Amino acid sequence: MRHISELDRRLFARVAAGRLRGAHPTLPRLSRAADHGRLWFGTAGVLAAVGGRTARRAALRGVGSLAAASLASNLVVKWTVDRRRPVLDSVPLVRRLRKQPWTSSFPSGHSASAAAFATGVALESSRYGMLVAPLAAAVAASRVYVGVHYPSDVLAGLAIGVGAAVFSCRYWPPRPEIPAQARPRVSAPALPKGGGLVLLVNQRAGAASAAGGLSVADQLRVLLPAAEILECGPEDHFLTLLQQAGRRAAERAGALGICGGDGSVSAAATLAAERGLPLAVFAGGTLDHFALDVGVPAFEDTAHAVTEGDAVAVDLARATPLTGEGESQHFVNTFSIGFYPELVRIRESLQDRLGKWPAAAVALTRVLRTAEPMEIEVNGHKRRLWVLFVGNGGYSPDGFAPAYRDQLDDGLLDVRAIDGDQRLARTRLLIAALTGTLGRSHVYSTSRMRTLRLSGLDDVNSLAYDGEVTAAPADALLLDKRPGALTVYRPAEPQNELLQRARTAAAQAPHWWRSVLRK
Repeated sequence: MRHISELDRRLFARVAAGRLRGAHPTLPRLSRAADHGRLWFGTAGVLAAVGGRTARRAALRGVGSLAAASLASNLVVKWTVDRRRPVLDSVPLVRRLRKQPWTSSFPSGHSASAAAFATGVALESSRYGMLVAPLAAAVAASRVYVGVHYPSDVLAGLAIGVGAAVFSCRYWPPRPEIPAQARPRVSAPALPKGGGLVLLVNQRAGAASAAGGLSVADQLRVLLPAAEILECGPEDHFLTLLQQAGRRAAERAGALGICGGDGSVSAAATLAAERGLPLAVFAGGTLDHFALDVGVPAFEDTAHAVTEGDAVAVDLARATPLTGEGESQHFVNTFSIGFYPELVRIRESLQDRLGKWPAAAVALTRVLRTAEPMEIEVNGHKRRLWVLFVGNGGYSPDGFAPAYRDQLDDGLLDVRAIDGDQRLARTRLLIAALTGTLGRSHVYSTSRMRTLRLSGLDDVNSLAYDGEVTAAPADALLLDKRPGALTVYRPAEPQNELLQRARTAAAQAPHWWRSVLRK
């Protein structure tokens, strides 16, 4: 430690004696701006306002990582390692902060926050991470430049910050920047300006709100002015309008478009596959799992693919009654039985009063307190389960709650179950989830298969397909896949989100001014 302290003092003295051209007054101002995380909260706000879904997710992870790093450095390590601040005699007066910190010099809390925020952003988007990283490095360097930390304090802070951001992945896996793999399909027509596209906008979906003074439908008209756009309001019958859109798309030999959540996308995918139409998915829901996995997180991504005729073929999963009564039900993401359908039912009954996420928390609390395991047969074996989840394709990461898919044409079902025969299953499951050990929990099992037979469903009242709850149609179901049954538009290469947003904002400006002048 003596050698490290001596090296620290030498490096500190060299920085104090150095004259870095252009460093003053930039570094002292940056150092003050980062007090209490203000610089990073402001940066997160800018990312969320200027960027799209990826930028918002990156900002959220950055802020969460910052909070964890700040807690670890300022409330744990600083009170464990008591180190005096450097002596300021060799630091020029013009560099010094007006108010000197009094806490332990080790580690640098500013450096920890900077590294945590930048790493958190980079974990979600390397492009945004490259924008933030130089700012974070400048803040870390400023702490030595203004004389409040030794170099080793800064290095320790950087290590804590990076560690906090990486640790967040244990509980919230970052989504890959590259979309899921799928077979290329060249038969999708290129539709310049959207000519031939019939697009249904579900106004009841989570994101169907105005942005920049324009409704979702108006935003889509700016991007694809030649498209035929139908709007489904609160009083309209969604499936009737969807059938109408499908007929119009077939008549025009074009494509079917859908703007809504995963439930809306699932219904549109079923219709598109039946009619042999390519599907254009515009992410207009709250979570938009399918759109994100396919690789069309923004309206601009889908519009670009429709214009260029870029598309891929993905699998459709289906559940078919084995009694001969009822039709097959398709799903693009997930099928589930157990307490999840009941959770959705309670959430939907509460969300108008509480909002979606508070309602989901209340629903989860109620279900975990009152739910009972179900007894069914899975591939001929009797099982007592709390919940059975079946994914359309393998979900990642393994041994964790399903987060995303790496491939959309693998022909496999991802089957996950929570065992109801284990003692204290709900408590053990909650502890495993909180500690990040779900993959090793005996109450949680995962497997991948091509078909799945479920029988003995007499006592099962409801099922959930892509988050939409329906009545259980039969005593037995066969779940399997339709390989490559659905053609979906997506760009051949991932697009630059910032450039797309800038071009869209420029195109929307005249429409926005006209709406302002009308008022």
